[in-house]
Amino acid sequence: MTLNITEDIRSITELKRDTSAILNQLHTTGRPVVLTVNGKAEAVIMGAVEYEKNTRALNLLKLLLPAEQDVREGLVQEAKSFFEEFRRARNI
Repeated sequence: MTLNITEDIRSITELKRDTSAILNQLHTTGRPVVLTVNGKAEAVIMGAVEYEKNTRALNLLKLLLPAEQDVREGLVQEAKSFFEEFRRARNI
């Protein structure tokens, strides 16, 4: 989702004048639109589908963070030894 600076930066005035065109752009390109006020970035809007995808990806990354920390700290175990220990502990 790379920003196209010639298409994806719009003023708030453009949004007010032609909301449907900007919403159509969001849906067809899948890219967010940067809204400006007096030439400066003020807000970013994105389509609901893209927002949900980004939210799911962010939530997955948050779930993986503790595992990555364990790897950095060397708190890892080979799968074979883990499953042997697991079976022993549960008498499987």
